[in-house]
Amino acid sequence: MALITMSDAPLSTLPVVLLLGPNRSAVSGVSTHLDLLFSAGLGQQFKLKQFQVGSEGHRESRLERLFRLLASPIALAATLIAERAEMVHINTSLNRRAYWRDLVYMVVTRLSGARVIYQVHGGDLPRKFARHNRVLSALLRSSLSLADVIVVLAQSELEAYREFIPDADIRVIPNAIDCAPYAKLQREHRDAQAALRLIYIGRLSRQKGLCEALNGLHLARSEGVSANLVIAGSGPDEATLRQLVERLELTSAVRFAGPVFGEAKRALLAESDVLLFPTYAEGLPYALLESMAAGVPAITTRVGAIPDVVVDGVHGIFVAPRTIPAIAQGIKKLAGDRTLLAKMSAACRTRIATRYSVQRFAGEFSRLYSGIGINGKRSEIPGLKDKSP
Repeated sequence: MALITMSDAPLSTLPVVLLLGPNRSAVSGVSTHLDLLFSAGLGQQFKLKQFQVGSEGHRESRLERLFRLLASPIALAATLIAERAEMVHINTSLNRRAYWRDLVYMVVTRLSGARVIYQVHGGDLPRKFARHNRVLSALLRSSLSLADVIVVLAQSELEAYREFIPDADIRVIPNAIDCAPYAKLQREHRDAQAALRLIYIGRLSRQKGLCEALNGLHLARSEGVSANLVIAGSGPDEATLRQLVERLELTSAVRFAGPVFGEAKRALLAESDVLLFPTYAEGLPYALLESMAAGVPAITTRVGAIPDVVVDGVHGIFVAPRTIPAIAQGIKKLAGDRTLLAKMSAACRTRIATRYSVQRFAGEFSRLYSGIGINGKRSEIPGLKDKSP
């Protein structure tokens, strides 16, 4: 079913939006976001094209990486000219490597006369990024001012960016998912005698709090809680995590499922009770939205946009980052109160269906693109004359 009314205009006359982001086959939230933009029906009002940036989704040597970094601004300029793109939608995180890369992309885009949408999917908040250094703060403000619109995922990010750069057009557009496949999943009510089935889905890295998650599981089990964990994903710290599982003698309680997608992911969620996600930093993780849509509450942290989605005690339990005892206590609480767990499960499904649907997502980006499109304001770099009529 189309989410946006079909345009009568031929594809060649639709406004071109160039989406900057990693390889769409990469296992990352930004890749998922790009897929959603392409599949949400926006292509009926806009001609969407991807310009791949970053190394996610493919391997490269140092020489290949250097060549990519030097050649990509030229390739972007050529693509802007060839496609006659009117908007460039940069999908990024605010970290050192991405900042300098994207600054060049924004300058190239502005010189071409196209509009810039700068969407932040995580990383540091502006003041933390600038380390309260006056020179770096001024540079960051100037570079962010190159964007026509800055898009963030969380209310906390909106407040931080508005405080840092008050004159900028900053908007919150949360991530979303297609809830229909998850709504079909049947939830099984299990009593407290059955082992609590925990799941983690995502990148296997320390920043996701997985070492604490494993230690929390070990502590809960040492206190008599029956619980096991499926870890689904891949990443740089997989070997370290496997070694930790062995040291904690959790080999019978922890299974590494590898990366999962589509039906395989939904099947895992249908067999899970709780998402164990004590991450240190996030934007708005798709794993959380998908788990909640499947009726799986979370033990997670108050970072990024997670507090916008999860109400403590209603959709899950909050723990502070790096707090092993709190994780163990959360596991123990949900393992021992299956009535509460069932109420949370139902509340999770309602929350995602009503606030994080793909229909809402498509409508917000359609209005955003239209608002700064042909009839919107023309981008300018101070000192450069706008040559548009």
